[in-house]
Amino acid sequence: MIKDNQQYLNRLHVLIDALVVAASYVFAWWLKFQSGILELEGGALSFAFYMRALIVIVPGEILLYYAFNLYTAKRVQGRRLEFSNIVMANTVGLLIYFTILFILQSYDPQYRNVSREMVFYFYVTNIIAEEMVRLLIRRVLRNIRRRGYNLKHILLVGYSRAAEQYIDRIQVNPQWGYDVRGILDDNIAKGTIYKGVKVIGSIGNLNYILPQNSLDEIAITLGLEEYYKLEKIVAECEKSGVHTKFIPDYGNIIPTRPYTEDLLGLPVINIRYVPLSNTFHALTKRCMDLVGSIVCIVLFSPVMLLAALAVKVTSPGPLIFSQERVGLHNKPFHMYKFRTMQVQTQEEEKKGWTTKGDPRVTKAGRFLRKTSLDELPQLFNVLRGDMSLVGPRPERPQYVEKFREEIPRYMIKHQVRPGMTGWAQVNGYRGDTSIRRRIEHDLYYIENWTLGLDFKILFLTVFKGFINKNAC
Repeated sequence: MIKDNQQYLNRLHVLIDALVVAASYVFAWWLKFQSGILELEGGALSFAFYMRALIVIVPGEILLYYAFNLYTAKRVQGRRLEFSNIVMANTVGLLIYFTILFILQSYDPQYRNVSREMVFYFYVTNIIAEEMVRLLIRRVLRNIRRRGYNLKHILLVGYSRAAEQYIDRIQVNPQWGYDVRGILDDNIAKGTIYKGVKVIGSIGNLNYILPQNSLDEIAITLGLEEYYKLEKIVAECEKSGVHTKFIPDYGNIIPTRPYTEDLLGLPVINIRYVPLSNTFHALTKRCMDLVGSIVCIVLFSPVMLLAALAVKVTSPGPLIFSQERVGLHNKPFHMYKFRTMQVQTQEEEKKGWTTKGDPRVTKAGRFLRKTSLDELPQLFNVLRGDMSLVGPRPERPQYVEKFREEIPRYMIKHQVRPGMTGWAQVNGYRGDTSIRRRIEHDLYYIENWTLGLDFKILFLTVFKGFINKNAC
């Protein structure tokens, strides 16, 4: 059974981690005192003195790894989350180490001679070593599972769209090690096959299958119309002791990534998870916008000065073009750009998109649009709080009214501040491209926001976001 395999794997993993921690600590001592790479000195304390600390450090690190869920099944925990947990566990360990040193040195003066640099080298080395070991373990498990070993045997109860989507994902990711034994359903004929997975009987057959104790997991994938059976099925599964999970069939109703919260014991499903609705996350992003916009205004001021001169010399009219756009919480604001077209009336502006070879675009304007330099004045929009450095691009009010009727979930983009650049833009959806695909990327950004994703988008913007092939 997979449960037994997991226990053996965890014990082996603990042993490997203990060896890695000890090896990282010894390597850090060598790097500091013996290698000559960083600093060659014998140190005031002996090798034996430093090594005695391993009696506390090794079990301490293992306990922290347990606390930060580093011994959960690899099929459950993603690589990025695992690496984040490794960093956090080691950071807490570092803080505890320094706290203990501070306390000990008040009782024994020799602890004042303990090298803090060596401890820091251990911290860095251990993070790198633990991550490399876990990547190796993942690779080994992936190869084992592809050969048919260490599999988790699952039975699906209910044939629905949720069941099909679950099977799709399992087959695309064989490294997870899931083996779907079959589907039980009361409405689909026995023998019906979906991508190699067969309907093997009715839901009533659970009474005969569960006692055989050959399953690791039951996944309840009932269709919405059969939820009245849920209570009885859960009771049967709980009685057998088999781990049970519920995969709701709401894909056609809530096409998004919901999340649950506990309301005094009542689970509440929120239709959409928006990380930036969290005050701390929003404040962090706003601080980044303020610092980033100020730095960029200073850095790009010579470029903006040259762009302003080019606009002024090549066509009469104002330097800055201000246009109403729809921003956070559907509130309108005026977005700034360097003027790239001849001066027009408001009625002429509302006629439509700029087309390829549009005669209204000036010579300097064509270059500014192609290189996205016309967008630089939006740094002042970011400074004011109308926009963010990263976010969905804002649209004009008339297009918002048009798209909200034509494109499902279009208005969700206004739950966050619009941005100068975004996930859609760095993936090529700029200018005259598919609005639907653009919205899909915007929604992905809104639901998966992290500071790391913002930095990634800014990085990609530098290398492939400035030159706009779709500019008119």
